[in-house]
Amino acid sequence: MFTGLIEDVGRVAAVADKVSAGETGARALTIATRLADEEMALGASLAVEGVCLTVVEWRKGQVVLVAAPETLARTTIGALSVGDAVNLERPLRLGDRLGGHLVAGHVDAVGRVAARRARGEALDVTVSAPPDLLRYVVEKGSIAIDGISLTVNAVDGSGFTVSLIPHTQQATTLAKRPVGAGVNLEVDLIGKYVEKLVAPHRAPGGLTLEKLRENGFA
Repeated sequence: MFTGLIEDVGRVAAVADKVSAGETGARALTIATRLADEEMALGASLAVEGVCLTVVEWRKGQVVLVAAPETLARTTIGALSVGDAVNLERPLRLGDRLGGHLVAGHVDAVGRVAARRARGEALDVTVSAPPDLLRYVVEKGSIAIDGISLTVNAVDGSGFTVSLIPHTQQATTLAKRPVGAGVNLEVDLIGKYVEKLVAPHRAPGGLTLEKLRENGFA
């Protein structure tokens, strides 16, 4: 579990296809980061651009992680190349402050930067997203973009807008993403759980206040 508060912007030092038990399709990424100045245990997790990956090798200053075929197909990780900057966050520890929001590192979809507009010192970024994902995106709610916990300023049928303060512009990669660039999106997982829990209790005509009361929601 992560918080969406980026700890470091690392650099991709190497990319290699990985063969395991005769099967291909996975990819090994070597990331240079100050976070790897401390030893990382094999099997530990690290969020890279909002994607939870597993550590398979550590050496001081660098860490090697593996991305499975499913991850490469459903995130922007497959497009990374040597020299690319990536947002990094280590997992939340029990007892840590939750400064952002609960982020699982499981990407729901890849969106696209649709517009960028400076507003004073802030940078407003509009992201287009699949319609079936937007039902979980609410104004003033939280969303993770490339692993960054951000507040939704506005949402419509085609996408949503967030605003980056100067610190976020400097401490993450998002401000450098041009229009058309792909970004990893993870919506607030609490909304998805609530939807699944109430789905079996929906009345034919829709979810009613009476039905919610019957099931302890009001």
